[in-house]
Amino acid sequence: MITSRRCIAFYCLSLGLFLATPVQAGKTNYSSPEHVEGAVTTSLQQAKALFDEGLAFIDVRNIRLYTRKHIPGAHHLDLKKDFNETSLNNLVNKDQPFVIYCSGAKCVRSSRASTRAISWGFTRVHYFRGGIIAWKKAGYPLKYAEKKPAE
Repeated sequence: MITSRRCIAFYCLSLGLFLATPVQAGKTNYSSPEHVEGAVTTSLQQAKALFDEGLAFIDVRNIRLYTRKHIPGAHHLDLKKDFNETSLNNLVNKDQPFVIYCSGAKCVRSSRASTRAISWGFTRVHYFRGGIIAWKKAGYPLKYAEKKPAE
């Protein structure tokens, strides 16, 4: 017969093993999709060439990350707050090429934003999967937050 103490001990042991297992193990290996159907998957070098041509860049990260640093001239549309068909159409026409980026390959925002833009009829979406992490690592220009003057 199983005693209640054994049940409690088994429960505590099981709970301890569960809590000791990294809950985010799946997320650490997460990788955003390499391609988004209907979008042009854009490499770091292609993104830089498009930047040099003056294409619009759309940063879909949260405002805190955007304010800290972003690609110069990039427009900010937080995927979870501001990114909708009207706000995007206020920045680019549906047949105009533009680049969507977020933090990088472990960030899902740019793939989701690209998918949404395509569903709204935007036809020339460039999905820059490498995002700001790849951009910074390459030494390309970044716009950093203004530092507050020392008092």
